[in-house]
Amino acid sequence: MMAVARASFIAILKSPSAVVFSIAFPLAFILVFGFIGQNQVLLKVGFAPQTDVHSPIYRALVQIPALKIVREPQQQLLADLQKGRIDGILEIDSMSTHPADPVPPYHVSVLLSTANAGTAPVLEGVVSNTIYRIDSTLFPNRQSVAKLEVKQIPGRRYKPIDFILPGMLGFALLSAGIFGTAFVFFNLRQTLVLKRFFATPIKKGYIVLGEAIARVVFQMLNAIIIIALGYFVFGFTLYHGWITVLEMLLLSFVALTVFMGFGFIISSIARNESSIPPLANIVTLPQFLLAGTFFPIDVLPGWLQPICRIMPLSYLNTALRSVAFEGASFQQIAGPLLGILVWGIVIYAVTFRVFRWD
Repeated sequence: MMAVARASFIAILKSPSAVVFSIAFPLAFILVFGFIGQNQVLLKVGFAPQTDVHSPIYRALVQIPALKIVREPQQQLLADLQKGRIDGILEIDSMSTHPADPVPPYHVSVLLSTANAGTAPVLEGVVSNTIYRIDSTLFPNRQSVAKLEVKQIPGRRYKPIDFILPGMLGFALLSAGIFGTAFVFFNLRQTLVLKRFFATPIKKGYIVLGEAIARVVFQMLNAIIIIALGYFVFGFTLYHGWITVLEMLLLSFVALTVFMGFGFIISSIARNESSIPPLANIVTLPQFLLAGTFFPIDVLPGWLQPICRIMPLSYLNTALRSVAFEGASFQQIAGPLLGILVWGIVIYAVTFRVFRWD
């Protein structure tokens, strides 16, 4: 019995799939959600250009860990506020500096949007609490160091489904492109079907292209079902209606083509079928957790965010959300689209070198 137990235990340790799914998966989830749990509520705010940056209120606000300062032109800040991409715009003006003057030294204006109705009270509370702390330390003889004014402009509400659905669509494409392609081509090679294809008068590229077309058509149908379910059942935002659907499908097609390149590489370097899941998860798991699929990248530690933003799935998620909710054109998402294309060039350059027919 002990001999059998020992042999079985050694076999488990030698199985890449067992190690990945039993140890790597839980550890990865613990690490990522541990990082998130350490962070406070993060509020994105911008400051108007005429803000007095020498005021004690400004210096106190920029030191608050819960506030992330967004530095953009005024027009861009207003556009982001209406779209719900930032939580507020602050403006601090000097009014009076004489101690005997009853007028507060500063005027603080907080501009909010109905797009972020949930975080608006939190931001207002943070600013009010900052003014109160300054009152009790730097200006105890005044009634208040600042007059607070809160304004609100109309905005489009950013529903949870508007964030989740593009992330899930992107991850479905990533999983299908990698797992589907890797397993299929590995099995075709193991059963010598690829060799038989190679012996036919068909060019090699057409064989790969034929397999790719089948997967692309299937995944495009899957994407249509996901988008339709989100729109009709959960109210997913499609800024330009059916035109937005076509734009999302075009982005999905480009991304799926890139993701299949990962599958070709894995099917070529895998020594046996049991090594495919670990290799595939090395590519998919970090993007599943870190590429903004279920939560914004901003909630992760600052040192990790630049790495997350250059992942191919991160580029796709950003592009899909911009097109669906903001109605962005391909010119406006040129950055994420270029990132996907660069990944495609790199991946297929590697694919052409490692792909095997036997």
